[in-house]
Amino acid sequence: MSSNQAPMNPVLERALAASAAGNAAEAIALFQQAALEQPASGVPHFLLGAEYATLGQVDPAEQSFSQAVLLAPEWAIPRYQLGLLQFSAGRASTALLTWQPLLALGEESPLPHWVRGFAALAGDAFDQARAHFEAGLERNTEHPPMSADIRLVLGRLDALAQNAVAPVPAAPPAETEQPDEEAAHVLLFNYQQQGPVH
Repeated sequence: MSSNQAPMNPVLERALAASAAGNAAEAIALFQQAALEQPASGVPHFLLGAEYATLGQVDPAEQSFSQAVLLAPEWAIPRYQLGLLQFSAGRASTALLTWQPLLALGEESPLPHWVRGFAALAGDAFDQARAHFEAGLERNTEHPPMSADIRLVLGRLDALAQNAVAPVPAAPPAETEQPDEEAAHVLLFNYQQQGPVH
């Protein structure tokens, strides 16, 4: 993790160790304690948000990421993750507003490229989205997990493209379509259902 925050305190170190060991309840309690001890720091809130997101607890994750952004508005990673969570929840307009400051980062950063990719994706401009996502992947050398998320999106784009050109059976049984929809990556599935940003 890269930020300009103060060195990590012992409570955060214990929280990260608990998280790595799969002790989510302990990690959450320690992240919350660290947030109380460092009220001006966005770091505990960001890490707490990441823990909640890993557990699939979207609302507390969004609240924690939002607090991190409020406390450290220039810190790009929490802002990106907050927008990603919002986009995943089907709120593209909110995500694009959250991400807007990231567009001012230099072209060497992957984040503006990915933001443009999601904006294109929300407008069903899939080829344009792919170009932006791939440009960001080429530039991301510091955060491999973020690249993994983008590769999932690209994989779903590939699946959508194959479905678009595949012959459609005369009467496709519902049970063969539903599992694929349920397994679809949430980022693309939401927007396949809801259409472009409104």
